[in-house]
Amino acid sequence: MKLRFFAAMVAALFMTASAAHAQAGIYINPIATYVSNSVADTGPFAFLGENSKSHTFWGVSMGGYYNLYQKGNLQAGIDVRDTIQHGNSALLNNFLVGARVQGEPFKRPFKPYAQLAVGAGTTRAATSQVHITRATGVFTAGCDYTINHRFDWRVIEASYGALTTVSTSSIGSGPNIPATRLIGFSTGFVIKIP
Repeated sequence: MKLRFFAAMVAALFMTASAAHAQAGIYINPIATYVSNSVADTGPFAFLGENSKSHTFWGVSMGGYYNLYQKGNLQAGIDVRDTIQHGNSALLNNFLVGARVQGEPFKRPFKPYAQLAVGAGTTRAATSQVHITRATGVFTAGCDYTINHRFDWRVIEASYGALTTVSTSSIGSGPNIPATRLIGFSTGFVIKIP
């Protein structure tokens, strides 16, 4: 269901950008996220693994942006993305919608950007098929490098967020597990829609 919604959003982004000749782009990039918590879960639904406080998750970040506003070297718009990651046989899936600001303070081809996004994060522990979905928030900053009028190289993207993950306490009983910190890094390419 979420994947169908995501596909519809990307298709709408394509059609709108083509009709309005606005700046838009789509991307499918690899992502690595360091997931950590201050309290180790010792129960059977431990998201990071029993008695573990951190783990690295690997996966893909796919989405698109649409810059609705432009004044001088500043552009503002929205970004819709879905990240699917696995680590230690556990699942982390974040669907995010955010406000995006992009500038060109330097001479082209560098375009730094920042965005603040909210959405839904779904997690599943390695030892169970039980999953939970909770609200999440993520701050992202990065820099794109213009290759030509159709492609940008996403030099680096870094993100910081928090999410309440599946745990023994969220399923039943056990020590209270605070929100998990997510620190992500990504790189890749962006296909621009002029």
